[in-house]
Amino acid sequence: MQSLFDNDSATNLPEFTVSELSGAIKRTVEDRFDRIRLRGEISGYRGPHSSGHAYFSLKDERSRIDTVIWRGTFSGLAIKPEEGMEVIVTGRVTTFPGASKYQLVVETLEPAGAGALMALLEERRKKLAAEGLFDEAKKRPLPYMPKVIGVITSPTGAVIRDILHRISDRFPVHVVVWPVKVQGEGSGDQVAAAISGFNALALDGPVARPDLLIVARGGGSLEDLWGFNDEAVVRAVAASTIPLISAVGHETDWTLIDHAADYRAPTPTGAAERAVPVKAELVADQARMAARLASAIGRLMDFRRQTLAGLARGLPSLDQLLALPRRRFDETAMRLTRALELNTINKRRFFEQRASGLAGLPQRLAMKVENARERLHGLGLRADTALTGGMKTRRAALLSQERVLNSLSYRNVLERGFAVIRNADGKPLTRRAAIGGGDRLEIEFADGRLTAAAGESVDTVAVAAEPKPKTAAAKKPVAARSKKDEDSGQGSLF
Repeated sequence: MQSLFDNDSATNLPEFTVSELSGAIKRTVEDRFDRIRLRGEISGYRGPHSSGHAYFSLKDERSRIDTVIWRGTFSGLAIKPEEGMEVIVTGRVTTFPGASKYQLVVETLEPAGAGALMALLEERRKKLAAEGLFDEAKKRPLPYMPKVIGVITSPTGAVIRDILHRISDRFPVHVVVWPVKVQGEGSGDQVAAAISGFNALALDGPVARPDLLIVARGGGSLEDLWGFNDEAVVRAVAASTIPLISAVGHETDWTLIDHAADYRAPTPTGAAERAVPVKAELVADQARMAARLASAIGRLMDFRRQTLAGLARGLPSLDQLLALPRRRFDETAMRLTRALELNTINKRRFFEQRASGLAGLPQRLAMKVENARERLHGLGLRADTALTGGMKTRRAALLSQERVLNSLSYRNVLERGFAVIRNADGKPLTRRAAIGGGDRLEIEFADGRLTAAAGESVDTVAVAAEPKPKTAAAKKPVAARSKKDEDSGQGSLF
């Protein structure tokens, strides 16, 4: 570099490549501006890139410089850059040889004084208020005696000890602590997540769902409390379905969470006092109210007793009240006696009339019985005559049916010289073709039966005579056959 600037001879100037020159400029700039503080207004900021880096410009009235915040640095910033915000940054200047540009690499970022930070806070407050997050109509009343209280704060600070001690002194209840960072990078996100987490608890889950939330932190500077001005925290408070008390900082400290909370306590201890009543005072109030109630009931009973006594004095005596009913009773009793006498006379006359009508009843009944007897005798004679005639008619019909039956019996056919041939099963045979060689046959004549056997030739029949039946049995009428003959399977030729 020394030879580059000390050589005045144009013809003796050394030659550089573009890369060599760009590298020399880069080393010069980075050596000269290795660490600087720069004040300016943020311009062109659109939030962190998808890579996590943030790109924007810092400007004043006449100039601007490109600025970059690498991802690792950006995640550790307590205050994130915003468009139009005046800041003081610390970093180093470097060049970008590929495009002959230079830029500022930011290492720290802070508002340019409390006034700038307050201006940013006021701008954010107006924005959230315009969305209705601070409306008084949306604030919920705090429960008078919560069973479970959720506290969102640092588990190691004095704030949680003050809250637990105060609640224990006043009215011991179940307290669930959600530990969070209350200062620095990520504190706002942790507080917002804790509020949403308490609201997401189930009513009958393993962790009791609080009836009241307290977001608490001790006092500090505006920068220390900046996490409670985070937009995510304010939106989480406004969206909470559980009533919430804000107890951030001292009484003179105000954050945006105070505007969105349902109640703003001046201190964490004040939040604990507002969350629960004093048990001793409740007991005293109850005793005092019980005494007042007993006294009021006593006075009311005395007043009612006096009123009842006055009303009793104004009522008439018992004799006065019963005088008119007694007279009506006496008059009714006299009318009843006379009515009973008249009723008895009327009933007596009625019975006498009925008795006179019953005087000739036996004679009339005797005449009716005699007439009924004569009618019964006549009906009996007519029944006998009808029965006798019916029997004769049925007997003649039976004889006629008997003659028809005898005329149709196959035995009359046998008397004319015919015979019935049956097979071994007793079934009548009506065709020669039904007889096979060697078949056993039974032949019935008018005077008896024969057993025969067909030979190998059906035309040859061997007859074996059976004992001749008794003449008396052959001459026995058909109508007088025994039950055995009827069941022998013998049928009619017709």
